[in-house]
Amino acid sequence: MVLFLKNGYVVDSANNFEGKADIVIKDGEILKIGKRLSCSKADRTIDCKGLTVIPGICDMHVHFRDPGQTHKEDIITGGEAAVAGGVTAVACMPNTTPAVDNAETVKYIVEKAKQSKTKIYPVGCITKGLKGEELCDFEELRNAGCVAVSDDGRPVKNAKLMARAMVKAHYAGLKVISHCEDLDIIDGGIMNSGKVSKELGVPGMHRLSEDIITSREITLATDLEMPIHIAHVSTIQSMSNIRVASRYGTMVTCETCPHYFMLTDEKLRTRDADYRMNPPLRTMDDVRAITEGICDGTIDCIVTDHAPHSAEEKADFLKAPNGVVGLETSLAATLTALYHTGKVKLSRIVAMMCVNPRKILALPGGSLQAGDVADICIFDPNEEWKVVPEKLHSKSKNTCFKGKVLKGRVKYTIVDGEVVYEDK
Repeated sequence: MVLFLKNGYVVDSANNFEGKADIVIKDGEILKIGKRLSCSKADRTIDCKGLTVIPGICDMHVHFRDPGQTHKEDIITGGEAAVAGGVTAVACMPNTTPAVDNAETVKYIVEKAKQSKTKIYPVGCITKGLKGEELCDFEELRNAGCVAVSDDGRPVKNAKLMARAMVKAHYAGLKVISHCEDLDIIDGGIMNSGKVSKELGVPGMHRLSEDIITSREITLATDLEMPIHIAHVSTIQSMSNIRVASRYGTMVTCETCPHYFMLTDEKLRTRDADYRMNPPLRTMDDVRAITEGICDGTIDCIVTDHAPHSAEEKADFLKAPNGVVGLETSLAATLTALYHTGKVKLSRIVAMMCVNPRKILALPGGSLQAGDVADICIFDPNEEWKVVPEKLHSKSKNTCFKGKVLKGRVKYTIVDGEVVYEDK
């Protein structure tokens, strides 16, 4: 199979290339890339004039709910949602039913992932059953196919246990991803603690919960000289702590999500649980701080924390589970908020969404040179579209961008040289 992409504007941050180029793909790999190429033997030619061509996006923080919660999402539908958003690789969090704390469950995911349109990399649990009591066998998880460990959805409460996990996971070849939350401080809160929560009369989630555990993880990483990755950063103080630590040599990386640099807790005035996630939407000052962290290079990755829930589960504002879907809107939202406002160049967006997640997890891909795997996202940076939940490919429709007009639309997604998504 030979695929010819011509007249595209290629942005390859890994190789510091940006400009017009053609790409010839054969048998799943990039055969040639350059200007004014010809390919008379192409099985298919895609004219990319007016379109931007980047490596496939890697979202290192998603929840596909499989096994055990497949009424919300499964590996197949999650893959459909991913490629519709230009995402060719995902790392799936382990808070499934059962939790991903043993080789058998990992192998189930790996086997089912063969049917998915996107590439799926399992993340195992730090502790058995996500209970925070006993470490998993990291060597077993790595050998079964895990690329990282996390108790995402819950913190590892005991600092001594977390320290042991960071050391053991590192020598097993696994990255530790920390969900920074102090549950004692949260104490039943369901949204950001502040003016809006007080006016609504609902329990708040104090920012200290995130800031304290972020600070703890940085301290552990510094003292142990071990790496740590901080998930879904959302506060001014956490952002500041990570910035200072990274500049002084601590091996800390971090991620954020589009909703943390686009939306605030003012959205909760509607009492709509589709705007509830964990960590919660914060204030405009936090939005500015996260945006600054992106612009100055402190934030390494933009992810989605794609967390599907059914409409029935999200119907009750006070009792609904936290989480929003985001795979199909992440690129467009990022372009809308950062690129089209002139805050960030395309090369920086490609680094955060395509290159850095793969570097952190030691995954293949993320560049567009000859010999590279042909995992590619092609999008129109200027096409505007309205987010209509019913049109999303995910089983669940709980998007916090519903009704919003975004600028930038995925037109084609290519995995291993095959077009797996086409916008029609």
